[in-house]
Amino acid sequence: MTSAPRDREIAVVAFAQTAHRRTSEEHSEVEMLMPVLHEVLDRTGLKTADIDFTCSGSSDYLAGRAFSFTLALDGVGAWPPISESHVEMDGAWALYEAWTKLLTGDADTALVCSYGKSSPGSVRDVLTRQLDPYYVAPLWPDSVALAALQAQALIDAGDTDEPALAAVAARNREAASANPHAQLKGPLPQGEYLVQPLRTGDCPPIGDGAAAVILAAGDRARELCSRPAWIRGIDHRIEAHGLGVRDLTDSPSTRLAAERAGAFERPVDTAELHAPFTAQEIVLRKALRLDDGVQINPSGGALAANPIMAAGLIRLGEAAARIHRGESDRALAHATSGPCLQQNLVAVLEGEPR
Repeated sequence: MTSAPRDREIAVVAFAQTAHRRTSEEHSEVEMLMPVLHEVLDRTGLKTADIDFTCSGSSDYLAGRAFSFTLALDGVGAWPPISESHVEMDGAWALYEAWTKLLTGDADTALVCSYGKSSPGSVRDVLTRQLDPYYVAPLWPDSVALAALQAQALIDAGDTDEPALAAVAARNREAASANPHAQLKGPLPQGEYLVQPLRTGDCPPIGDGAAAVILAAGDRARELCSRPAWIRGIDHRIEAHGLGVRDLTDSPSTRLAAERAGAFERPVDTAELHAPFTAQEIVLRKALRLDDGVQINPSGGALAANPIMAAGLIRLGEAAARIHRGESDRALAHATSGPCLQQNLVAVLEGEPR
């Protein structure tokens, strides 16, 4: 069980992100990340020296060089020496590591950041490196083809159809109209098939972006934020690597992570789901037992902006920001990694009663 003990409450106290764009070729990862770090620190009044622990999430495959995250530390400021760690995952998993660090009592504040530049190469090909290296990767199925396989399985099972998928895309794009950071927003074009049954609008945009959050424990969180977003529970689970042994119409790892995080104890009013493809939202809504009374992806979700390695952290940040603003009292945030929702993280955040 990974619910936070009551004597060590931990909250998201600040969140910042870039304006996500199709390309940021004029900026390096450090130049893209630094304004976000400055903004998130400014929201709390903290300086780099006030942060007890720093954890980042990124991918060397996207950057095209080994240990690329060490360059990003130039933006964080690693001198004088800092307590720092890195995960080769979406920043949501970096937040999980920082959360566990604060649970131990070794730190009272943590900075979590993540970034990704998808524009330099072919994301559909790069993501094949996540696949089983013996049986699947040699066939070179790209990420959109695998998502289409999952969508077709849902259609064949009677769980959805193409008009329903288009409605998911349209709703997310409409919600993104109010999000100044979104890459895509407004009316959804019909679009051509990328891989049937998925059209252009069913798939995430390719783009660059970064995000950062600050975590704090107990009274320190209350000092830094007028309404902290308390992490009541957080958990992540992984399913079998082999696609052939999984039911692609369901996500038991998401359901288990949600159960262990306490998501089913009481209803949530908001859910930020990391569903880069429309069909994946259908799967997640079922696994997380989300009815029509829950506001799904008020930010527009990953269909409006999907900076790889940051999109999951952004879901947590967007959910927390709604609590900060008083627009939500109990929110669920979800992040995923791997093909067809292979790895899933679920967090439950709450604001103090008003």
